[in-house]
Parts: sequence; structure tokens; C-alpha cells
Amino acid sequence: MKQGDPYIRALMRTISASEANSNRPYSLLYGGQQVSDLSRHPEICVAIITGPNTGNCSTAAGRYQIINTTWYHIAPRYHPNPMRLMFWVNYSFEPEYQDIVVYRWLDDSKVWGTNISQLLRQGKLNDVLRRLSPTWTSLGYGIETNSISSSLPKIYQKMLQEELNAVKQPPTPNLSLSPTPSNKQKQPKK
Repeated sequence: MKQGDPYIRALMRTISASEANSNRPYSLLYGGQQVSDLSRHPEICVAIITGPNTGNCSTAAGRYQIINTTWYHIAPRYHPNPMRLMFWVNYSFEPEYQDIVVYRWLDDSKVWGTNISQLLRQGKLNDVLRRLSPTWTSLGYGIETNSISSSLPKIYQKMLQEELNAVKQPPTPNLSLSPTPSNKQKQPKK
């Protein structure tokens, strides 16, 4: 995702590093399997074999490891392009939609009770991670952690620097067709 607030984008990348640290995160299921059909949320329930939820199963999938009930709760609100057929609506789980839905969700201050972007700009990453931990349990303040949880502040800072640097990049030469003052040709005098 290239548009939007770089602070939210860096947070999304941090969540992904903690939840779906894989070379193919968008098609990742809880437990490590991959799926090929992302036309909708996979809804595959994988047995949980460790941690406080051992014995249950999880439908967590995709770059942000969203469970199916959460996806069907947030997709109607934030999905930009649902497919409608009569009384049936499908919310594609393709990578671009995972990013857009999660971005819009994180950017919705009514949902989280605060402006996450503003907290991040104030350097309150730990407050944000604590607030998001009930949703993403690996963020270090929830019921579970993983090997990356303690590194999340450092990961976030790296991701944020990359996002801020990308915003400062000059436009690609072929994208701007209007001449800049330094390369305008002088008009001949009449």
C-alpha cells in the first residue's frame, strides 16, 4: 500500500511482522499453511496446539491474521469494492483489499476510541500496541506473545523510517509531464 498516512502504514507492516512473518503473508493461514483462493476469507479453522487457546481452532488468515468473524464485521464498513449478486455480498480477501480494509479500520478513531495516527505521531507506540493487543494477540500486551513481540518497537521505527523516506522521494521522472523551472526552454523573442 502506497497511499495514506505513513504512520498507519508502518503500524500495518509492524502488525504483519508479528502476525504473518512470511514471504507470502497475504495467503497465510494460522499455523503456516498457504491458500490459493483469496476471492473471499478462507474460513479454514486450524487447530491451536499451543498457548492459552489450545484445543480451539483459529480461522486467522492473511497478512494481518484476521479471523473470519472479524473480517465479516469490518469488511462491510471498509471494503471499497464488494461484489453484489442479488441478496449476496462477497468481500474479496485479495491483498489490496486486506490492506485497504485494515488501513481504514486502524484509521477509524470511533472504533479504537482514539486517533491512532495521532498517538503514533506523539511517539506513543506502546499505548497503540496495548490498545490493539486484544485484536492482535502477538503485539506483546495480550494473552500471547511470540519471538518478535519484544522487538516490535524497533521494527516499527525501521518501518516508519522507510515509510517517511518513501513519502519524501521525488516523483518518478516519467510521471510528471510538466516542465520544472530548471528545465524550461527559453521562448524565442519575437
